[in-house]
Amino acid sequence: MQTGRNEIDDMIVHEKMQVALEYQHEAWADGVADGIEPEIIADAAFALAMRETIRIHGEHGAEAILETLRDRMLAGEFSPERIVQ
Repeated sequence: MQTGRNEIDDMIVHEKMQVALEYQHEAWADGVADGIEPEIIADAAFALAMRETIRIHGEHGAEAILETLRDRMLAGEFSPERIVQ
């Protein structure tokens, strides 16, 4: 029973992530349409994400998340050329 619950929880988290990414894409497109450079939008997004991450997890938790993100970046997870199958 627990395995099924974990799979459902994972599916819910995945779906929420997809919706959150859609919101981020819309906000990004709106900013670009308003004449804000992508570099400025990215910097603002990082700043807001870090403030919220520190608020939720504290500075040490945020540092651990940054280390994980660094590993994921170096693995190519965020590369625009990456092909997901």
